[in-house]
This record gives sequence, C-alpha cells and structure tokens, in this order.
Amino acid sequence: MRLRVVTYNIHRARGLDGRVKAGRIADVLREIDADVIALQEVICGADAGREGDQGRFLAEELGLHYQMGENRKLKGAAYGNVALSRFPMKVMTNHDLSVEGYERRGALHTDVCLTESDILHVFNVHLGTAFLERRHQARRLSERHTGLLHNEELRGPKIVLGDFNEWTQGLVTQMLGSHLKSVDIRKHLGRSKTYPAFMPVLHLDHIYYDGPLELKALRLHRTRKAVVASDHLPLVAEFEHTGIAERGAVLDGAARPPVPSPS
Repeated sequence: MRLRVVTYNIHRARGLDGRVKAGRIADVLREIDADVIALQEVICGADAGREGDQGRFLAEELGLHYQMGENRKLKGAAYGNVALSRFPMKVMTNHDLSVEGYERRGALHTDVCLTESDILHVFNVHLGTAFLERRHQARRLSERHTGLLHNEELRGPKIVLGDFNEWTQGLVTQMLGSHLKSVDIRKHLGRSKTYPAFMPVLHLDHIYYDGPLELKALRLHRTRKAVVASDHLPLVAEFEHTGIAERGAVLDGAARPPVPSPS
C-alpha cells in the first residue's frame, strides 16, 4: 500500500501577508492530496465562524476524518495539533509534553485504521523552543521502557512527525534516531534547511518511522500559494507499507500515483 504523509505547521493559518485564511491552507493541502496529515498551531474556536474552527473546517473542505489535540487556550479557543486522515481513526490520546515554566506542548497520538486489521500509529508533535525543555520532551517520548513510543500496546508501525523546533543534532534527534528511522532531508532534498518558507535558514520539521514502511520519496511542497500561506512549508513523504498488499480490504483509502513535485 502506498501512503502519502505530510507534516505542516500552519501558523494559525496566518500567512506571510498577515492575513488569516484557513481556506488558503485547505487549497495547499488539496494540492498535496495526502492520506495522513499532521498539522501544528491550529486554532479551533467554536464561536469564530466556520473558518475559525480550523480543524473542522479543513476536514470538511477536504472530506477527511480529523482529531484535535488541545494543548492550551488561545483567546478562548482550543489551540494545538490536528490530525487529518483519509482513513478512519479509532483512538485519540493527547499526551501532555509540557515542562513547567514553558508553553504547554503535546503529542497527539491517533490510531489510523488502514484496513480492518492494520493500524498505523501516528504521533503528531510540536516540541518546545528551549534546549532544556526539549530534553525533557525527548525523554517523555523515547526513554526506553517508559517513553510513549515504547508502549507495549502499540502493535503496528509508527510515524512520529511534526515541528520539533530542533535544527541541530540534539537529544531529540539522538533519542528518536536510536530506535526509529529518520527521514534524511539532505539526501532527498539536497538541502538541510526548510524554514521559514520564504527564505529557509533552519530545519525544524522532521519525520521518523518504523515497521514495514519504506520511504520512497520526500519533498517540500513549495508552490506559490504554499510559500505565502504559512511560515512553514509542508514536508511530504511517500511510504510503501510492505505489510499490506493492494487489495479490497482497504477501508477508506485508495492507491494513487505519486503527485509530481511542484516546479
């Protein structure tokens, strides 16, 4: 089974032009046509109009399932990470990664049902900006025997992706890389910097994975609209799930040819 996965910090849908336009984010995601989407910095305000509830709005616009992981309130609205999927999601847990004295952070864990019996565990994370903060968060995720990713109940492949706020080979990279495969952007993109969208100087967005997943392609979705829509660019990975043959048991998804990289 071929899977297209994307991580995208949408910056509350505020673009480089200063305008908040969730519809523009929907257009970018429509261009990508991913099966599983991890979004960070999403506002879901029930009283802010249709586009103000950004998670629900994007799910409705794209015809996808969604789950919201609230990390804190922002002007009365839920603020955090959102998972969108072409496939049903049967379990959602928002793990608290907050460190005292810093902004509240979380890891949104969703179980994506690829078939009736095949589960993909997706961890959508947004880590802190301070080095000491990320050290605690890395241990919460990855420490052997006690970390979230070592839960014995997690049967099936895992993808950990999001905005890690780590642009060097720090503790998060070392700990996750010790038992998960890391997507090497330099190998696939020929560059080591992806942020900000207009003129990249840092690498903040990462993807890790394990199990019967083979990385087939990686790209930054750098269209004209994507450059303006947020301060981050979507990072898109194409995986082959070697444990699932292309068969009728796939629930809501369908095999699709790769979308060519934007020129």
